[in-house]
Amino acid sequence: MNRYQVKSGKRVKLSDWDPNSTDAAGSGKDEGTARLAELQNELGELQELLYAEHQHRLLVILQGMDTSGKDGTIRHVFKGVDPQGVRVMSFKTPSARERDHDYLWRVHQHTPGKGEIVIFNRSHYEDVVVTRVMGLVTRTVWERRYAHINDFERMLSEEGTTILKFFLHIDQDTQWERLRMRLDDPRKRWKFSPDDIKARERWPKYVEAYEDVLAKTNCECAPWYIIPANKKWYRNLAVSSVIVETLRALKMKYPAPENLPQ
Repeated sequence: MNRYQVKSGKRVKLSDWDPNSTDAAGSGKDEGTARLAELQNELGELQELLYAEHQHRLLVILQGMDTSGKDGTIRHVFKGVDPQGVRVMSFKTPSARERDHDYLWRVHQHTPGKGEIVIFNRSHYEDVVVTRVMGLVTRTVWERRYAHINDFERMLSEEGTTILKFFLHIDQDTQWERLRMRLDDPRKRWKFSPDDIKARERWPKYVEAYEDVLAKTNCECAPWYIIPANKKWYRNLAVSSVIVETLRALKMKYPAPENLPQ
């Protein structure tokens, strides 16, 4: 899955990345779905090992346009994990109390402790995307935040947190299809907001903002992956593969038991 990792120091153009790609799925959806089931099982085992060893921390950040599948990714990728070792944090519009602090304050308190996996459903990157597109802060403010975020993530990494950042990449046609499905399905209609339509009108501005994010906050300690997300099964397969490969590389071991009876 290294093919989806953003190269350091390179400018990013999302038009160069195919959101329909399934080129790492072998013979197609059936093989990919079978492989996903294997990865779900392995992730469950690795997460248990992470929790037991109590040495490493994993932070998974999910970003993307509306309907790109952040919720669905969490449901499918983390299907087999033990809830006591995993937390999901969704960042909505900042509260009054959060606005009284610096923009990273509300994020830092939710980063993982030893033995934990934490998934950010949206994140501090909203503060260099939404604030920029909606004109909520000046250019001077959002531009200097790239350096803040890089320093913040470098500190987390140096303190023992492994960071994986995923941009779930869809095209406008797929987004429109998913918005229509929300309206047509009574079980999903609650997810629809008129703001979704307004955001579509700003698609080019969001693309430009994300391209800057992907280029300017990509580093070895906190890499970005641009995941083809038009096809949900492949999105789940790609994200699962990166997470499992990353956890394998930690070479974790179960701790030796203490005070065994003689």
